[in-house]
Amino acid sequence: MVVVAAVVAGAVAWAGVPPRLHLHGGFVDLSVYRYGGRLVLDGLPLYDTRDPATNLRFTYPPFAAVLMTPLALLPFWLVTALWTAASTAALAGVIALAGRSLTGWQVALLTAGALALEPVWQNLTFGQINLFLMAALLVDLMRPERRWSGVLVGIAAGVKLTPLVFVVLLVLIGRRAAAGRALLAFAATVAAGFVFAPGSARAYWTEDLFTAGRVGPPEMAHNQSVFGALARLLDGVPPNLMWLAVAGPLALAFVVLGAVRWRRGDRLLGAGLGALAMLLASPVSWSHHWVWAVPVGLALWTCSRTASVLWFAVFASRLFVWQPWGQRREYGWDPVEHVPGNAYLLAALALGVWAALRLRRHSLSGAAGPSGSTTVSRARR
Repeated sequence: MVVVAAVVAGAVAWAGVPPRLHLHGGFVDLSVYRYGGRLVLDGLPLYDTRDPATNLRFTYPPFAAVLMTPLALLPFWLVTALWTAASTAALAGVIALAGRSLTGWQVALLTAGALALEPVWQNLTFGQINLFLMAALLVDLMRPERRWSGVLVGIAAGVKLTPLVFVVLLVLIGRRAAAGRALLAFAATVAAGFVFAPGSARAYWTEDLFTAGRVGPPEMAHNQSVFGALARLLDGVPPNLMWLAVAGPLALAFVVLGAVRWRRGDRLLGAGLGALAMLLASPVSWSHHWVWAVPVGLALWTCSRTASVLWFAVFASRLFVWQPWGQRREYGWDPVEHVPGNAYLLAALALGVWAALRLRRHSLSGAAGPSGSTTVSRARR
């Protein structure tokens, strides 16, 4: 209770800054969420206008705007306070879920430390929804044997489509009932969009869904996805077939690797590898989408502390903006600049290679005799 009170108090103090300063330095996405909720309440089209405060469009599925309607009924200073406090609580919940043996004070200290990671503080600064989605997804993925497991995956996919990757993961780990519930829940979110915003739902699912540039310039350094890396390497938007040929196999490999890790007892890293598949596959994975660095890093700590420290160092350093970025300056990067410029993507690929080699080594040692069983049991811890 002391930790929760401190989080809320800090959030309210931060949110006490006047709204105009919030929008100048942060809470930009939260303002757009609130605007989307207002459009639903007023019965207006979601995708034809821009938020007057930020000049940005609402880009999520209509169901997400339906969820945001309560935000439109509250003053913005209160929305920022509640959202920040709840986001921080979601982060603490993820850490507690990742390390079940942690004490309350350890969770609080790790939560404070996680604020130093660029994806986390960017998420809080923009007022993004990623921490909530991550917490909801981990609840389902860490305990898919629960009666209603899968529902949160479906709801998360209704807010952002990319969590549909986890349906594949659920199938691969043998939780087909949970995967079915996820699909049903997702279908219900689509139906809800048509009920509460029929015109906008029709526009989204027939037109806006396929407009890749609607969420921002894909070549921007903050887009740490395969699509973004290809755009920067090619000095232009890559053909869809090229993107699918690269991102598709990579994402599938990560999902399969995550399923194997999950089946061997490492549910946290298995879920994290599935999340990385989602980030690789999405055409746009902004840096604040990479909040999954937190549970992945904690999972690595139990396997290799060196790998965990290196992982966290990448996400604390903000390497991808150490070279010129913005206004298409990414097109002028030399070969060396592409390395830090794609830091999150390369870190994920390195983790995938490391995890695959580790599994192979464990499999070989397991086949060799009794010593192998000890290695495998250590991987399961």
